Amino acid sequence: MSSLLNIGVTGLNAAQLALQVTGNNIANASTAGYSEQSVQQVDMVGQNNGRYTMGTGVDVIGVQRAYSQYLTQALWSSNSAMQGATTTSNLATALNGLLQNSGNLQSALDSFYGGFNAVANAPSDLSSRQALLGDASTLTAAFNTFGQQLDQQRQQVNSQISSTVGDINSLVKQIAALNTSISQAGNTQPNSLLDQRDALVNQLAGDTGISVAAQPDGTLSIYSTSGQVMVSGSYSYGFQVGSSPYDTSTTDVLNASGTDITSSLSGGTLGALLSYRTNTLDPAQNQLGRAALAVAQSVNAQQSQGLDLNGNQGGALFSVPGPVVAAAAGNQGSATVGASVSDIAGLTNDNYVLTYTGSSTAPSVNGWSLATTSGTSVAMTANADGTLSANGLTFTVSSGAQAGDSFQILPAQNAASGIALATSDPNAIAAAAALAGTPASANTGGATVGSVNVTDSANANLFAGATVTFGAGGSYTVTDGEGNTTSGTYASGSPIQFDGWSMSLSGTPASGDSFTVAKNSSGLNDNSNALTLAGLGDVGVLDGGKTTTVAAYANLTNQIGLAGSMASSNLTTQTGLYNQATSAQQSLAGVNLDQEAANLIKYQQAYQASAQVISTSQTLFSSLITAIQA
Repeated sequence: MSSLLNIGVTGLNAAQLALQVTGNNIANASTAGYSEQSVQQVDMVGQNNGRYTMGTGVDVIGVQRAYSQYLTQALWSSNSAMQGATTTSNLATALNGLLQNSGNLQSALDSFYGGFNAVANAPSDLSSRQALLGDASTLTAAFNTFGQQLDQQRQQVNSQISSTVGDINSLVKQIAALNTSISQAGNTQPNSLLDQRDALVNQLAGDTGISVAAQPDGTLSIYSTSGQVMVSGSYSYGFQVGSSPYDTSTTDVLNASGTDITSSLSGGTLGALLSYRTNTLDPAQNQLGRAALAVAQSVNAQQSQGLDLNGNQGGALFSVPGPVVAAAAGNQGSATVGASVSDIAGLTNDNYVLTYTGSSTAPSVNGWSLATTSGTSVAMTANADGTLSANGLTFTVSSGAQAGDSFQILPAQNAASGIALATSDPNAIAAAAALAGTPASANTGGATVGSVNVTDSANANLFAGATVTFGAGGSYTVTDGEGNTTSGTYASGSPIQFDGWSMSLSGTPASGDSFTVAKNSSGLNDNSNALTLAGLGDVGVLDGGKTTTVAAYANLTNQIGLAGSMASSNLTTQTGLYNQATSAQQSLAGVNLDQEAANLIKYQQAYQASAQVISTSQTLFSSLITAIQA
């Protein structure tokens, strides 16, 4: 009788526990991160009665959660990729919005170059010149607006990096605390703590790329993509926020030891922020800056080849900031570095680091080596004046450098936000050609002056005046007003060059013919330089003379649009993969309310049946006592 009673009691207890677990599943059906739980039952060891073994009831050995390490880690990985894609898509979408809201830079460029045509039509008309200055002001404002908006997005990205690092540090501390509680549970499986920890790890994976390893004591060890231990047992090792060694306004990420790990982090929101700043925002700012530099340098150079309305050599129409040079915070020497854009056609879209090696072995030049910020080595040449040149840049370096000292060079990042008008005087527009060539009235040959162009606007004798006199066999002598002279032999189609100018002839000069080259005396009515200025928008300036200023902006528009399109497409893909991973994980661990409802009925019936067993045992015992008493 006692065995039957014990069997009923164990069955009753098991059914009651199963009802509690089922009820808990139903209550947490909508709880994020909750894993379905089930009672694990085994047959109790039976009694050996010689010829047979009699069962003694049921034993509950545990309450187990539905869990798959493979499916859970797949969920973490897909969440990391999706959160990274979401962050990139949001930033790229915002960048496209900045492009649209910054003012129509394309129209501003078209109006600006068109304004030179208006000046060419009436070189002495102040109203057309004033209108051109208005177009130039609109153009600089459009560059400034977009450049400043990109600066603001950079500040926002830096701020997001800081806040994300704060979230990561909070999560790793919580995970480490749960590790401690789980390890202290011993052989008891703390399902709710395990679910909480998995949910926190999933959040951490959304913030940054991680790898996870389960330990024998039930704890998890977590590592970042840089190889840093983030969680080990009850210890947590978060990230630190620091400044770039070259720029205090740029936020970098350091490990617990203070080593900069920015370049080795990937995955999740943090990885996406760092990647976007380097691979999307930097190139966009540089491309916009190169377009601003191309406009400023090409227009200023052409201005210097003409005469303004006052009869003076044209001055700069635009001012534009030069490259930013920043010394590394850890430099030990006293050297300084300057940089300038010496060849706009050779300027690339890269940023650079100039490092003093102290070695004369290639690729070092005069002890210095140059590389892009991504680490690609760049060849340099040494100039006679002690400067160094590479990729359209010229570097001026002083003495006092120590091996390992480095300097970051940003050639164009601030050009767009800093471009400005250098004059407000409409008379300063150099519409006329600077020089004119005139044949002597006594010439007997058929040569006429085709054009006289300025080749070196800084030449001190540019306006000194010169006479070209031809002798027999095409020989010629050039003498300027300062008494300087040169000679040569004329070849048809080849210009004659002297004192920073170049004169082309059409036809064949005769012996004794002469031509004078002097400052243009028809500046008030001449429009030749204005026409050249008007056509600059279609002249190759960048990329070795292959890309015009108008095309440079079009390339930027395409670059930003492509970044947005790729980010959107990647988000769609990663969201789909995350949904698949979630579905797979939930098919195992999620609560199925229909199944739980069926379990309620099953365990309720089991409870009632076990109660009936107990009741039967009590009845039999009572009958036995009554029979004995009789």
